[in-house]
This record gives sequence, structure tokens and C-alpha cells, in this order.
Amino acid sequence: MMNQHCVSWDDVAEEISASGVAKRVIPGSHASLVMVRVPAGTEAGRHSHSHEQFVQVVSGSGTLETEQGSHAFGPGSVFHFPSDTWHAARFDGDTILIETNLAI
Repeated sequence: MMNQHCVSWDDVAEEISASGVAKRVIPGSHASLVMVRVPAGTEAGRHSHSHEQFVQVVSGSGTLETEQGSHAFGPGSVFHFPSDTWHAARFDGDTILIETNLAI
């Protein structure tokens, strides 16, 4: 399935963590695309990644915290995190995100 040029998110296996966060991952050779479903009330503590990341908010709302301060987000918001840049988030509503993770 991952060798196809056109894939439906519904055809990608979903993994659900103990906290209820669900992810569907489409891997590439130097990047991955990830759909993330985050339940309302979830908090993602301060963390960073060794890879560069872009995140698009499809639906939902919350607050993003970075070294630049706190910022409310909602549908249409896009985040960019260079590698090793810390960030944290609180999700006020059920939220769907699309992450693009770039390999270093």
C-alpha cells in the first residue's frame, strides 16, 4: 500500500496510545506524513525532536507554547519547528493535526 501514489487515510493503520492520541503514519524515504487525533483535555509537555517538523491544524483548538510565548491555535494554524526546538501544547477541543516530519 505505501508504494502507491494515492493513499486514503482510512487505509492507513491507526495506532492509539494509552492517553487516547491516535496516529496514522505514511512513511517516505526522507520524510513522513502523520495524521494525529488528539482528545480534548490532552496536554503535550515540553519536548523537542531531532527532525524538522511542520504541523497543520485541521480542526480543534488549544494553546501552543514555544520560547516565543503562548499562542492560541485553531483550524488553519500552521506550526514550524526546526530540529531540536522545544514546544508544548494544550488541546482544548478534540483536534486533528497533520504533521510533516523531515529526516535530518
